[in-house]
Amino acid sequence: EEERILKEMVEKIKESGANVVFCQKGIDDLAQHYLAKAGILAVRRVKKSDMEKLSRATGAKIVTKIESISPEDLGSAELVEERKVGDDRMVFVEGCENPKAVTILLQGGTEHVVDELERGMNDMLHVVAEVLESGKILPGGGAPEIELSLRLREFASTLSGREQLAAEAFAEAMEIIPKTLAENAGLDPIDAIVDLKAAHERGEKSAGLNVFTGEVVDMLKEGVV
Repeated sequence: EEERILKEMVEKIKESGANVVFCQKGIDDLAQHYLAKAGILAVRRVKKSDMEKLSRATGAKIVTKIESISPEDLGSAELVEERKVGDDRMVFVEGCENPKAVTILLQGGTEHVVDELERGMNDMLHVVAEVLESGKILPGGGAPEIELSLRLREFASTLSGREQLAAEAFAEAMEIIPKTLAENAGLDPIDAIVDLKAAHERGEKSAGLNVFTGEVVDMLKEGVV
């Protein structure tokens, strides 16, 4: 009786046109055997959160009863395959049309490296989300800080007393970021600041430091934002 029910369930899945099944719970070995015979890849014990992401990525609906499955419930992907990543085996779902969810796989030599990568990736994703929402970007390479520093010094010259000192101190503080950028790249921070200031005084507002060449270039043209 159990075998007959399993065969009927597999046949129902096959009739829907599905060739891959993701299940949140376990799948009986016999059921897995019948699915394999029908040419259907079965992936079991998928986390609920991953099921929801798969649904958003492929466009498939999460079906709670096999009896009610239909072709309208199916999603699509160009490739579904299992791969070995380090000591783990993972199922990759690729080539989804207009996916609403994706996975970024981070790897590193140590757990600390992976943690740092994850923090950096989270920061980057938040920045991208902010840019998409606001439609505004700033050039990198210390360009905004140098521009602000110069304008603050101009503003300071219109002040007197403590207010002037405060504005000048703020202007100097803005230069710490491009200085640190130069130092971390193994460049002379003083030369870098001088070159940056010269470029901005010529009206090159998006001029920033290329840490690979040590040159001051247009950050927007370089795609550094």
